[in-house]
Amino acid sequence: MYYSEITQKTVSYIEGNLTEEIQMDIFPSVIGYSKYHLSRVFKQETGKSIGEYVRLRRLAMAASLLLQTDESIITIAFLFRFQSQEAFTRAFKDVYGLPPGKYRKVMIVVRMIKEENDMNTQEQIKGWNLSGSNPELYELIVDGDVFHTGTKSGLLYAKGEANEQQFATMMQGFQADDYKGKRIKMSCFLKTEQVTKCGAWLRIDNFSGDTIQFDNMDNRSIQGTTDWNHYSIILDVPEESVSIHFGVLLIGEGKVWADGFNFEEVNKKVATTNMLSQDHLPKQPSNLDFNE
Repeated sequence: MYYSEITQKTVSYIEGNLTEEIQMDIFPSVIGYSKYHLSRVFKQETGKSIGEYVRLRRLAMAASLLLQTDESIITIAFLFRFQSQEAFTRAFKDVYGLPPGKYRKVMIVVRMIKEENDMNTQEQIKGWNLSGSNPELYELIVDGDVFHTGTKSGLLYAKGEANEQQFATMMQGFQADDYKGKRIKMSCFLKTEQVTKCGAWLRIDNFSGDTIQFDNMDNRSIQGTTDWNHYSIILDVPEESVSIHFGVLLIGEGKVWADGFNFEEVNKKVATTNMLSQDHLPKQPSNLDFNE
């Protein structure tokens, strides 16, 4: 999608420069569009301004370092381009509710207690299920070390060797009533490590259980190792819709982290990504005698 490509290029640049000074003046030369156009598209796609996104991502990375390293607060503050420890503390408290020092102490204790309680038990993630062709080959957990914003993400990974015919998905479903007759966009942030193939997916079913709208990013799938980026799927929810199902698909090996799922209604002028649409079919049959 045109807009998604702009957003993904912008996010990719930001993610690679979170510890560097990021100025709006650089984006036109890097992304290839004016500052005004970039800002408008980014806000429309993510719900945040570029400045807000940079700030939240820097604070999330800072929160991770507070828990995983012994770096001083002032070192972390300067690493993520805050002008002083005081400015960093104010910004951090606005998002996480605690000053950095107290956050470090409280969260480390909380995580130690949680690890002891979860030892030798399989954690169930509220709302989410693990499914697929071979779910026994995969694991679905909450990851408190890697996250996009906030403090946690969902991690789906292959426990051992898995081939391209084997897959698993983290998924959930809900009733379609609130979205009937509307065009919706599901968006999320994904990060991958050595994946064979993966992507977000969205499916609309009718009363009979037939799929009437579907997209699993097969024509724009993620492969290999990638940093956090923004992905979206746009589908219509016809009046005969009964249920909406969504999640992240992992085919073969690797790890995929998911965070920040969001559903919103979009204008009918926004093109859908429906893979079942007639637009995805050729206008005429071909190679009917198998000679081509």
